[in-house]
Amino acid sequence: MHVSPYRKVIKLAIDIYVIGLVVVPLSIPLMGLAWLIAQSFSSKVVIGILPNGLTLENFFFLWKPIKFGTHEYPSIWPVVRNSLLLCAVLVPTEVFASASAGYALSRLRAPGREGIMRFIIFLHAFPGVLFLIALLYLLVQLGFYGKGFLTLIGVGLIKAGLNIPMSTWILKGFFDTLPWDIEWAALVDGCTRFQLWRKVLLPLVKPGISAVAILSFMSGWGEWLLAYTFLKDPDVYTLPVLITSMVYEFRFVNWGLLAAVSLFYITPILITYAVMQKVLLKIQLVGIRGYA
Repeated sequence: MHVSPYRKVIKLAIDIYVIGLVVVPLSIPLMGLAWLIAQSFSSKVVIGILPNGLTLENFFFLWKPIKFGTHEYPSIWPVVRNSLLLCAVLVPTEVFASASAGYALSRLRAPGREGIMRFIIFLHAFPGVLFLIALLYLLVQLGFYGKGFLTLIGVGLIKAGLNIPMSTWILKGFFDTLPWDIEWAALVDGCTRFQLWRKVLLPLVKPGISAVAILSFMSGWGEWLLAYTFLKDPDVYTLPVLITSMVYEFRFVNWGLLAAVSLFYITPILITYAVMQKVLLKIQLVGIRGYA
């Protein structure tokens, strides 16, 4: 059967268009990462953006204080400690609360259960910036605002509160996959509800708990809006806030140093995602069933 040359051209154009839709979005982040790595090890910048030369001097922040423009910032390690402290508050709080609520929504047929589940999705229709004034008022009323590390802990608790609804939804999907026979057998053997949840069911949903913990860590490590808004003391700056203050030194931007600090900042996330990718994929396979 003879195929019109015009049809071949149209088919080729469609194929190129479809491939472009996939390749272009994937290539832009990779090109940005490649530029960031090259800039981190470059001694100077040509034409404003092109890295040139090879050096390790941009990584001096690993052992010296950071002088950037007219300011001198603390060395990187206290800032790393602050980011880890934020994650240390966020991760256990979010995992415990979402595992408890996910079990309750999955197993307890309480009145209003369906409404709560719909409300969880409804909450995610609003960007977090809308809650900033209310959250600031809450921090002030609780005595957490302007108190250094206490404010940092408050930011971690707020972030956990914002993450818990969706984490609850995810873990509910994992609890839904467990057969009721396991629960009935444990109750017949004399387990209380708490013992059943802690000793029997939680070990069975470890992949879900691990996925939520990883996402929670990545969320806390990358938190910028709440930290930048509420953390005004440089002693409790997290890494995103420190990088932001560097960028705001418009006239004195050291692109090599900025790229090196940014590379240092994203490295744990890249490693975590690469190592735990299979765990995170379980959310798509199981957690999406949380509404069933």
